Amino acid sequence: MALPLPEETLLEMYWTMLLSRRLDERAWALHRQGKIAFHISAIGHEAAQVGAAYAIRRGYDWVAPYYRDLTLMLALGYTPREFMLNLMGKKGDPSSGGRQMPSHWSLKRANVISHSAPVATQTSHAAGIGLAIKLRGEDKVVITSVGEGSTSQGEWYEGVNWAAVHKLPVVFIIVNNLYAISVRQELQMAVANAADKALGLGLPGVSVDGMDFLTMYQVMKEAVDRARSGDGPTIVEARVYRITPHSSDDDDRSYRSREEVEQFKQRDPLLIARRTLEGEGVLTPQKHEALEQRAKELVDEAVRFGESAPYPDPEEAAYPVYAEDVQNA
Repeated sequence: MALPLPEETLLEMYWTMLLSRRLDERAWALHRQGKIAFHISAIGHEAAQVGAAYAIRRGYDWVAPYYRDLTLMLALGYTPREFMLNLMGKKGDPSSGGRQMPSHWSLKRANVISHSAPVATQTSHAAGIGLAIKLRGEDKVVITSVGEGSTSQGEWYEGVNWAAVHKLPVVFIIVNNLYAISVRQELQMAVANAADKALGLGLPGVSVDGMDFLTMYQVMKEAVDRARSGDGPTIVEARVYRITPHSSDDDDRSYRSREEVEQFKQRDPLLIARRTLEGEGVLTPQKHEALEQRAKELVDEAVRFGESAPYPDPEEAAYPVYAEDVQNA
């Protein structure tokens, strides 16, 4: 097959997926050990996220993520140390200084905006950023992601409609893992694909295999290029599967069978990426083993760093929530 990116970039994408998976697995272990209060997982979503990240100009374009976007954040420069600080509610957490729920991301240096727990609100934020980009005459793009259940929210329709009407440079990613927590897709929507909702809103909608990182990258690149050229927004539905429970507080055995989960594990995005790169001679067993060792060392070090980091001081609870030294013009 013709590879769409240089070999070193493909290896970097695979490395990001692998690191995300190992951090994610350690987070589950930390939760079960009682060392963290909550975790929400990206396992099964890695390919969709890394494909999206590498389709934009990272650090230049804008990103309005959702809570399952660990791989996307790592691709944007978020570090394992920062993830552990966030997970453990420690002082140096770049998202909120240790005061927000885990996985409620922001990263100022990478143009990642903060989002809130109510789902789909980042859709409206992304449309607003897109409008600002257009008014300023910039060539930037904003991407935003939600789960398929979030497309039942009013904010999602409002944000997408606004972007479509004004041809804003936004790519709306729907990460469809079949379950809005415990509610299957067919109880959330009457259309076969979430991307079909684009038909009533006046913009293109594309449904893609989000378990394949190269397929996701190519579809996202087309959507991003379209937005950057002034042709308006696109909905990209990445069809994936959430291999883990919804979160550390969820028992998914109550709404899906073990047979179903095992079936989808055969299409693990990490395995698909590894087989693809090995088949093209980009990844060897020796390189893979070296990456695994590097990931283990980084995860171990990040956990030690997070555990030794201080918690925020009580006085920091209101800072920087409220502005200081505001000059009234």
